[in-house]
Amino acid sequence: MDHFQLRDGELYAEDVPLARIAEEIGTPVYVYSRATLERHARVFREALSELDNPHIAFALKSNPNLAVIKVLQRQGFGADVVSGGEMKRALAAGVEAQDIIFSGVGKTHREMAEALDAGIGQFNIESEEEGHELALIAERKGLSAPAALRVNPDVDARTHAKISTGKAENKFGVPINRAEEIFADLSQRPGMNLRGLAVHIGSQLSSLDPFEKAFARVGALVETLRSQGHAITHVDLGGGLGVPYKAGEVLPSPAEYGAMVARATKGWDVRLMFEPGRVITGNAGVLLTRVIRVKRGGNGPPFVIVDAAMNDLARPALYDAWHDIDAVRPSGGRMTANVVGPICETGDTFARDRDIDALVAGDLAVFRTAGAYGATMASSYNSRGFVAEVMVDGDKFAVVADRIAPEEITAAERVPDWLE
Repeated sequence: MDHFQLRDGELYAEDVPLARIAEEIGTPVYVYSRATLERHARVFREALSELDNPHIAFALKSNPNLAVIKVLQRQGFGADVVSGGEMKRALAAGVEAQDIIFSGVGKTHREMAEALDAGIGQFNIESEEEGHELALIAERKGLSAPAALRVNPDVDARTHAKISTGKAENKFGVPINRAEEIFADLSQRPGMNLRGLAVHIGSQLSSLDPFEKAFARVGALVETLRSQGHAITHVDLGGGLGVPYKAGEVLPSPAEYGAMVARATKGWDVRLMFEPGRVITGNAGVLLTRVIRVKRGGNGPPFVIVDAAMNDLARPALYDAWHDIDAVRPSGGRMTANVVGPICETGDTFARDRDIDALVAGDLAVFRTAGAYGATMASSYNSRGFVAEVMVDGDKFAVVADRIAPEEITAAERVPDWLE
């Protein structure tokens, strides 16, 4: 459930008409619902109620807006970060350092040093080489880095190839068939407190079977490592639970996921850690846009040209991703159209031959389920500037990320003297 609903023929975000936001802030603009974020956080936490003291860290990569992080921090969530910049955002939003997990295959020397100085709760080590470097940095600082070894279980999550992270050919984690030797090596190094394992097999999973298969392999590895004398106290099960992008689509619920986790991890005797992202933020946001014009097609449907573009919402161009498209003030009519943006790329296409609400120039529309991997992936391609972000709370709203105009971006550039 989300809080973007029609009232008297007009689409609202909670108690705010989206047309009002468009009038005051302009378009395109991302709109987030605080109530939806809080509801999704509560539902996910309740789904894990059978577990003993689980640690839930919101995956900032899905939406690193400070206001979004703050809402979730107040719901008791920590933060899963994949860069030094994300770590600083989490801290700025009030997340305690001990509640931060640092994942990612490319942690730099500087990022690891800064994370150690900040006192973060856990590093998820993605390679033997990373582990060696982290241990050395920590030893030189007189510290012991709390860490888990991320394993690649070679499980096909059956999602888009570009968001798969748990197959043998993916860059993430260490091969599970080498995990024992790597764990033994790293656990003996000064500066390293290797206390557990981590796994994350991909994003937007539509079935629980790949999760269960991966968790079974991790559970067997926990037993093996303990039999070899290693203390395993923490296991990070990652995130990846999918959300419905199409109206009427049914995916596993957080409650079903939680029941599966409780069953699959029974007897592990560890503190389980989770990194939900899309499942929390996806349906908590929409991208609000205005129709520039409707252009007659050649032999096919007309082109509905909107002022949002692939630089604002990259997922359709990157993954052929689907976002439902709805009029803010639907007339009741329907049309088949190609919905496109203004960028000089054929890939700047949001929908092809799509049955949508009838739209004409000047109409407002939304791309739904845009709260995850939306604004965070935006760029200034075609010198279009960066999209604004708004959060709604009941009958009020606030800009939580300013629109950055092309002129501001240009002002940060320089022409060297020798070109004058």
